[in-house]
Amino acid sequence: MDVIVRPTPTLNGEIGALSSKNYTTRYLLVAALAKGTSTIYYPAHSEDSDAMRRCIQDLGAVLEEDEEKAVITGFGNSPRDVKELNVGNAGAVLRFLMGIAALSEEVTFVNTYPESLGKRPHDDLIEALGQLGVTVEHNQGKLPITIRGGSPKGGKLTVSGEVSSQYLSALLFLTPLLAEDSEITVTGDLKSKVVIGQTLEVLEQAGIVIEAAEDYMFFRVPGGQAYQAKTYTVQGDYPGSAAVLAAAAVSESDITIRNLSEDSKQGERAIIDVLRMMEVPLTHENGNVRVKGNRKLKALEFDGDAATDAVLAMVAAAVFANGTSRFYNVENLRYKECDRITDYLTELRKAGANVEERQAEIIVHGRPEGVEGGVEINAHYDHRVIMALTVVGLRSAQPIRIQDAHHVAKSYPQYFDHLAALGADVEWVK
Repeated sequence: MDVIVRPTPTLNGEIGALSSKNYTTRYLLVAALAKGTSTIYYPAHSEDSDAMRRCIQDLGAVLEEDEEKAVITGFGNSPRDVKELNVGNAGAVLRFLMGIAALSEEVTFVNTYPESLGKRPHDDLIEALGQLGVTVEHNQGKLPITIRGGSPKGGKLTVSGEVSSQYLSALLFLTPLLAEDSEITVTGDLKSKVVIGQTLEVLEQAGIVIEAAEDYMFFRVPGGQAYQAKTYTVQGDYPGSAAVLAAAAVSESDITIRNLSEDSKQGERAIIDVLRMMEVPLTHENGNVRVKGNRKLKALEFDGDAATDAVLAMVAAAVFANGTSRFYNVENLRYKECDRITDYLTELRKAGANVEERQAEIIVHGRPEGVEGGVEINAHYDHRVIMALTVVGLRSAQPIRIQDAHHVAKSYPQYFDHLAALGADVEWVK
């Protein structure tokens, strides 16, 4: 389905932040890897987290869930033999489970999204798994991928961090379960280091011991460990909230989002700092972020690597800033559900934004007077692009129509409901 986004001068109200998708998928996985019963309070419900739910059950975990919590009895280091796993369009879920599939005799990950996840590369993780003695059949590094494991062996291995930190996370989930100790050396420039911090945080909570270098470029992992059954509470999600906060920043607004921890390790927490640098009136106290937007924004320069999933929302706000903004060190945006630099900027130009791209940069020449809109936009099946383009539509002179906007459910199914509750003029159309 498509969404029509009409100009909306004011937003007002209060919503609770969505639960974090990144933490939910990690907690679901470590709960499945524990022998015993774990409880996860306030887990996220999205296509990505539901893909992890589905796959861990296929691998032998027992999951019972109500509106407040998920209760999971894990399979430990012995996943059930399954021939196929379907992760949908969830790249992180695929990569994490490619590691865990090394404990199985043979698992094929099928390709159900050939125009999105099916185009994304996984060569670096495939190469690293080979160093553990795992045989991988693949389509030039892409899906479908068959893992033939059963008896991976720890030791010294290297993995590139140039494209994604998810490859490293996959190894950090797997190697504690191997009989041998492991040493992991990261080569190249590790992307999204903050997200590795989230993985290590969850592993520590699950009773796993890993010695990490301060720069996350080297790890010692004792073998023969066991995940412990624990109780977890999922924090509020900054990546999804970033788009709502950006929407408030570009309008006359008074909105509050609850449950966004000030000391969160989510890199996308930087949306708070970015909006402050853009001189958006904002307070962040007791887990509540309040924005009182006045449609006046100042341009800025920002290193986006630590806040990958919030950059598109930041760019959307910068479209209306006074001056030229520059978002640099963001090349890994090219390797997401779509090319989030070329594809996204192409659609922004359709709406009237003045933007330029470099290989690893996005440059935005702000238009404080607003943009024309009045166009139909292709969001390339990408949830982050959908959310960011909505921000632009709210400040356009004419409505924009976002094709296939239902793909926002990959991470934030309630996104348009939450915007409508704050007064945004958005309408689903077939």
